[in-house]
Amino acid sequence: MPTTVAAFWDLVEESAQWRPAAVMLSDDHGRSLTTVAFRTEAERVAAGLHARGVTTGDVVSWQLPTTLEAAVLMAACARLGAVQNPIIPNFRAREVTFIVDQVRSRLVVIPEAWNGFDHGDMARTLGRDVLPVALDGPPGAAIRLPGDITDPLPAPSGPSTACRWIYYSSGTTAEPKGARHTDRSALAASNGVVDQLGLRADDVYPIAWPIAHIGGVAMLGAALRTGARLVLFDTFDPPTTPDRMAAHRPTILGSATPFFQAYVAAQRRHGDRPLFPELRACVGGGAPTPEAINQQVADVLGVPGVAGSWGLTEFPVATSETPADDGVGCSVGRPAHGVEVRVVGGELRLNGPQKFLGYVDASLDAEAFDDDGWVRTGDLGVVDGDGRVRISGRRKDVILRNAENISASEVEEVVLRCPGVADAAVIGVPDARTGERVRAVVVTVPGIDVSLADVVEHCRRAGLARYKWPEDFRLADAIPRNAMGKVVKRELTADGGR
Repeated sequence: MPTTVAAFWDLVEESAQWRPAAVMLSDDHGRSLTTVAFRTEAERVAAGLHARGVTTGDVVSWQLPTTLEAAVLMAACARLGAVQNPIIPNFRAREVTFIVDQVRSRLVVIPEAWNGFDHGDMARTLGRDVLPVALDGPPGAAIRLPGDITDPLPAPSGPSTACRWIYYSSGTTAEPKGARHTDRSALAASNGVVDQLGLRADDVYPIAWPIAHIGGVAMLGAALRTGARLVLFDTFDPPTTPDRMAAHRPTILGSATPFFQAYVAAQRRHGDRPLFPELRACVGGGAPTPEAINQQVADVLGVPGVAGSWGLTEFPVATSETPADDGVGCSVGRPAHGVEVRVVGGELRLNGPQKFLGYVDASLDAEAFDDDGWVRTGDLGVVDGDGRVRISGRRKDVILRNAENISASEVEEVVLRCPGVADAAVIGVPDARTGERVRAVVVTVPGIDVSLADVVEHCRRAGLARYKWPEDFRLADAIPRNAMGKVVKRELTADGGR
């Protein structure tokens, strides 16, 4: 198994030499790439980028969905030593303009059109060199990226301590910030996937979340290291995608609440015969899996629960559970190799190989690191006697009512178990008397009425302290979530709901 994680391109080369015929990537359209084909396609595309003028240190911003093209482009940029800036596909002109201006992109790679949106028109207003890719519609067999095989490529740049990746947070509670990573720090995120999740050569993992998320390089690195196969889905349609995933006989499913709800619903539609007969683990990341969803996964899909992991754009996959842990889903696991966790004033802080270099806007660094260089995560939690990390909430997601701190995530866990509640989020809203009050925003199960009184009575029966009970209630058609399943609380305005 290749173990080198200092340079992404070295890992591509090692994997191609180690298992040249192994299929490492396939997609929802019947295409696939072996490790050798992946390397070959990456070199072809790297030559095309080089002919276009891209060289070591240039910033290539790309906004591609979860496709073979995106994975090949990642390797092509690494082959050239370019600084790549993956952008989540659902970002629009406001965010994309801000990002490419801040990172000073040399080239912007986008779909001409995808999923009903004209990325090409948007990108041509950016004042940058734009490379549009035709991704709309079913693909043929070829990788839909231009290449050039006439001019020789420069030698690979090899391991470097320089920035090679710039990832922008998805901005669930604030504006996105650009985190700068080296190859080593980005690829160190694969340690938890390999060592704790135990990814192996016979694993098949369909992913429909954005490969442009920092989890994308973690999973791609883990697949290169182990020989596992990733199946890429460019969209996720809850009624149909789980069945299409089932055709690939997955051994692992992820990654957040909306996905698990869809898998459970698909199995229930399928009846008693397992829809995913080879499934050995469900894995969660990006946001804690509510206890109610974790129990449904265990009961319906037949795995112990959702093996949680924890990290952030600035420090990806810091901890992970293993599928064999006792009480899977009750924590986010133990620290990955080389990671240190400490608690300061209730806040979890991190140090280790995944640590980012700092932000593109260096003025933000003072708040990001403490005096010892540890990353301030903003997450509240504890490390228990077995070394497992347990998250209790976000520092910025604490409701201050009558000088008492209330964890919104704790209340959400209880509200989600209320009969008739399909989804929920809890926020704090201003209150002249108490400072803030607790608001529950609720999506109901079709055909079932739920009121504030129902939620309060459920909280009472669940043993939740009275001062934490919701005092405010809104019904919503859906809880706004980003592509990784995190609730976007800034969209839950004071007058949100219906």
